[in-house]
Amino acid sequence: MDLQQVFKNNELWIQEKLAIDPNYFEELAKGQSPEFLYIGCSDSRVTAEDLMGIQPGQAFIHRNIANLVNNVDLSVMTVLNYAVRHLKVNHIVVCGHYNCGGVKAAMTPKDLGILNPWLRNIRDVYRLHKDELNAITDEEKRYERLVELNVQEQCVNLIKTAAVQEAYHQRGLLVHGWVFDIHTGRLIDLGIDMAKKMEWVEEIYKIV
Repeated sequence: MDLQQVFKNNELWIQEKLAIDPNYFEELAKGQSPEFLYIGCSDSRVTAEDLMGIQPGQAFIHRNIANLVNNVDLSVMTVLNYAVRHLKVNHIVVCGHYNCGGVKAAMTPKDLGILNPWLRNIRDVYRLHKDELNAITDEEKRYERLVELNVQEQCVNLIKTAAVQEAYHQRGLLVHGWVFDIHTGRLIDLGIDMAKKMEWVEEIYKIV
């Protein structure tokens, strides 16, 4: 794409927004009060606003390779704490997607340089669920299940944090695990049972 087209697209977008609401940008500039913190994959085919059908200001968004919540990653931890403690979001969504390059790369026996320690987190998910995954003979189905299990484990990682535990008990913050089916466009809710997960996690990881 010609980069100048980006700026032309921007002008068209501005005109479209103002045609609907002449005060759109004035209201946007007043601040944000998002309902969601969305943690998704950096994959260029998976955009949060589009697949959720939401507008700017409705979701605080963090994206990284394979939608990981790593407790020593200052980027995701600062986003989490700001969203929960300052913006007071009511929902945190971890959204993975089928055909995830990060998940497939993690299971490839190849030196990927600086990606190695990052993708090792996904290998750890595989180790935790090895029996279930090894029983799936179809390789593509196995990767799809690993995508789902990776989302679930990242939800658990969220619940291990002080910010989430505190907000859950004080105001009922909920954590959700979703998968975007890139083949159909559908969002799949993995049905994270927040109360059950919290009870299980706090047996060992209770902080507040």
